[in-house]
Amino acid sequence: MAVSSFRSGRLPLFHHPQLPNKAAACTTRSIGGFKKPNGRFSSNPKCGRALFLFAQYSQSSQAQTQQDRFSSRLQSSLENLPKLLEDIVQTSISTGPRGALRLAQGIQAFVGVGGEWLADVSRSTNEPTGIPSQLQLGLLSPLYLRKLFERMGATYIKLGQFIASAPTLFPPEYVEEFQKCFDRAPAVPFEDIQAILREELGRPIDSIYEYIDPTPIASASIAQVHGARLKGSQDDVVIKVLKPGIKDILVADLNFIYIAARILEFLNPDFSRASLVGIVKDIRESMLEEVDFNKEATNIESFRRYLEAMGLTRQATAPRVYNYCSTRRVLTMERLYGVPLTDLDSISSLVSSPENSLITALNVWFGSLLACETFHADVHAGNLWLLRDGRIGFLDFGIVGRILPKTWAAMEVFLASIATEEYESMASALIEMGATNQNIDAKAFARDLEKIFSSIQEIDTEVVVATARGTNTNATAVSANIIVDERQMNALFLDVVRVSESYGLRFPREFALLMKQLLYFDRYTRLLAPDMNMLQDQRITIVSNRRSNYRDNLR
Repeated sequence: MAVSSFRSGRLPLFHHPQLPNKAAACTTRSIGGFKKPNGRFSSNPKCGRALFLFAQYSQSSQAQTQQDRFSSRLQSSLENLPKLLEDIVQTSISTGPRGALRLAQGIQAFVGVGGEWLADVSRSTNEPTGIPSQLQLGLLSPLYLRKLFERMGATYIKLGQFIASAPTLFPPEYVEEFQKCFDRAPAVPFEDIQAILREELGRPIDSIYEYIDPTPIASASIAQVHGARLKGSQDDVVIKVLKPGIKDILVADLNFIYIAARILEFLNPDFSRASLVGIVKDIRESMLEEVDFNKEATNIESFRRYLEAMGLTRQATAPRVYNYCSTRRVLTMERLYGVPLTDLDSISSLVSSPENSLITALNVWFGSLLACETFHADVHAGNLWLLRDGRIGFLDFGIVGRILPKTWAAMEVFLASIATEEYESMASALIEMGATNQNIDAKAFARDLEKIFSSIQEIDTEVVVATARGTNTNATAVSANIIVDERQMNALFLDVVRVSESYGLRFPREFALLMKQLLYFDRYTRLLAPDMNMLQDQRITIVSNRRSNYRDNLR
């Protein structure tokens, strides 16, 4: 890999403005001998005194510099101490008694995972290869830290998922390991769900819902989803309910993480230069948005307005939100019926051309990237469906991306360059998008990007075909599904990040979210339209002036 270089502007060795320049010619051989410019050794006392004076001056100068640096750091720390103490006090007050309970739960989780680590270490001591490097890191290794997060519950599971989705912020080995951080949780008793509904909606449940299925459709660490039917309209809906106590747990955990980051920055200013507190604030904002269903409702309604303004309501939809029975902790939405975009057999039974359905999904998503206030940033198969009526359904708007105006122009060039495989333009766009203070060799960067993106076609795809014979008929059902090797997909993206970081680039999180969605769509393309290049097909619009058209339509 080619890297840019520069010539140092330092003064010659042993040169100091307060010493004669001829001292630069004096180099020591051993005690008592000095080398002349002609190469012979001499015991010239003047040269010896010059070197002695230089060494003495250099030592005192270095000591003074270190003392000044220490004094400056101490003064800065003393100035920041009152603000740190104020933050600790205010955060502790906002945490309340929940903090002590979470501390006890944290200790219990730490002891449990620590026991696993000790058992693994004891088994490894007898192996000829010795203790693996992963075990040597203890609970800070990616494996055991991920296990600790899963034991700690909702906050840390979400934090693990944040790490997995932010390779621009975290080391690659942690990003890869936290891909395995699954968000599974036991269901909350239906009686507790009913209590939350009564409290949040402020009226009897049977005055709103004709029926609620007590068996949840899904249960994750933060929320639980139940099927239901509205009273009066008889509309089929789903009710997403925030689990009891989750908000308090999140606040307590995130406050602890914030205080730890503040203390680390106070003790070591290097963490401040790495924006540690800024990263924690970003995590906190992202996670708290996920537990505020009013914000998810806003995201859904924004997407539905985009579909209506662009005349796309016959091609795609998102669930309608019933605001009169939705709150910060309860989200009542239209129930959509369909199948994931990875269910080839079911898709073929619903539409004649799965390829056209995929093209519709791509155009709608790319259009929202340009024309909507936010874009859907989690289009895995569970959130992107082909509905029974042939439309594309976008579900779960808990995770969205927002593209800042200053990065938008560079993002457009980046997407266009992917489509045309113009790697120099791609490199220029990434350089424009990334924060750096270095001079970058754009041509070398482009060559490295070309090597990475050419590997997309080499990623293995396994399509599994299953057959099942009906019990009462002789008909045989054939279904196909795709096995997505997430490790390969993430390795590809991490390659882009690694190469970019080697050139000193640091990207916004939106770039990571965007790339991950493109990789999801690449997998759908391999299943539903294996002969199509989604970034070169003329039927797919990646960049356009839709943003201005959308705004004009809203006026």
